[in-house]
Amino acid sequence: MYDPNIVQPMRDEVTALGVKEVRTAQEVDAAVKAEGTTLVFINSVCGCAAGGARPALALATKHATKPDRMVTAFAGNDVEAVSRARSYFTGVAPSSPAFGLLRDGELVWMLERWQIEGRGPWDIAAMLTNAFDQFTAANVEAAAA
Repeated sequence: MYDPNIVQPMRDEVTALGVKEVRTAQEVDAAVKAEGTTLVFINSVCGCAAGGARPALALATKHATKPDRMVTAFAGNDVEAVSRARSYFTGVAPSSPAFGLLRDGELVWMLERWQIEGRGPWDIAAMLTNAFDQFTAANVEAAAA
């Protein structure tokens, strides 16, 4: 477990964006199982989280199309919540940082650490917003019509 005083600024960076922190399995379940889309961000102390993932999330939250909910858990500290979140990321090896987009409790899109490493925030944000555009309610309903 990382020193809570060290990770608090990294938590605050994400929650200041309006992303809800989930720290228990029950909180993860409630967010993920709710109707609609949920973005789950597994936060991390690593450099690719600091230099890529968190700034990309900040950019993506300004996009016109967003998931119904956005939640975050911190790898290494929110052990129960991260473990539960990863249980929804079927067929994907554990990684942090990572973004999982779920629709009605089912994984529809995933961005793993290996896809984040070496990319800048704008590139990562573009991947996030493309997923938002593809999988949010209004766009899914329009495609079905």
